[in-house]
Amino acid sequence: MTRLTAGVGAVGAGFAVVPFVSSMLPSARALAAGSPTTVDFSKLESGQMITVGWRGKPIWIVYRTKEMLDRLWKIHDFLLDPESSRTSQQPDYAKNEYRSRGKRYSVLVGICTHLGCVPLSKFTPGVNSGVQSDWPGGYYCPCHGSKYDLAGRVFKNVPAPSNLLVPPHYFVNETTVIIGLNSKEEVAG
Repeated sequence: MTRLTAGVGAVGAGFAVVPFVSSMLPSARALAAGSPTTVDFSKLESGQMITVGWRGKPIWIVYRTKEMLDRLWKIHDFLLDPESSRTSQQPDYAKNEYRSRGKRYSVLVGICTHLGCVPLSKFTPGVNSGVQSDWPGGYYCPCHGSKYDLAGRVFKNVPAPSNLLVPPHYFVNETTVIIGLNSKEEVAG
């Protein structure tokens, strides 16, 4: 009888623990928030940016013009980390002169690396940018004055300590990107 009572008690305890353990698992909403996001940017025109959400963060996709790309080379000496070599928080394919998988499209997490503000896109160079007369175009965080170029590389002597992050992503075709995975192979894994 003692064994039977102990057995029933153990089974009962098991059933009592299940709701507590399952309450610690992520909800369907939380799982969806971390899921990869597919973005069709076929309507994005040269020189424009779209913002999409992924894991509660703004993700910027920019279709850079030839002029925008040409300006990246003129400011190397003013950048803290022009080769994107100081951080391991980004994919290897972002460690190039464009910080992207290709020249034209930039995919960045739109959060300042200083205190988490959202910088403004200030693509217009020069005086008309509202930033400064020799502004090459890029992103400007008005909260504390951090500046990033059109590849998300941080300028020297600003509060932000590092370049904008490049999220894991890959292009399915010329107008579709998956944000949240580095390759198709990750889906199967």
